[in-house]
Amino acid sequence: MPWSKDNYPPSMKNLMAPVRNKAIEIANALLDDGYEEGRAIAIATAKAEEWGENRGKKVKKSKAS
Repeated sequence: MPWSKDNYPPSMKNLMAPVRNKAIEIANALLDDGYEEGRAIAIATAKAEEWGENRGKKVKKSKAS
C-alpha cells in the first residue's frame, strides 16, 4: 500500500513533517523494489532520521508535558 502525506504508518506520527515525508518517499520506493511492508517502514524511518540529522533538521516532535 503506497503511503502519502495524509496516510502514513502510525510509527511515523512523531516525526517532523519534512522527515516524515522523506520516510514516506523512501518507504514507497522500497515497496516498489519488493520489500515487505514492515521492513520498508523500519528502513525508511531510519534513513529519513539520518537524512534529517545530516541536514540539521529537527527529527522528532517534542513531547507535550
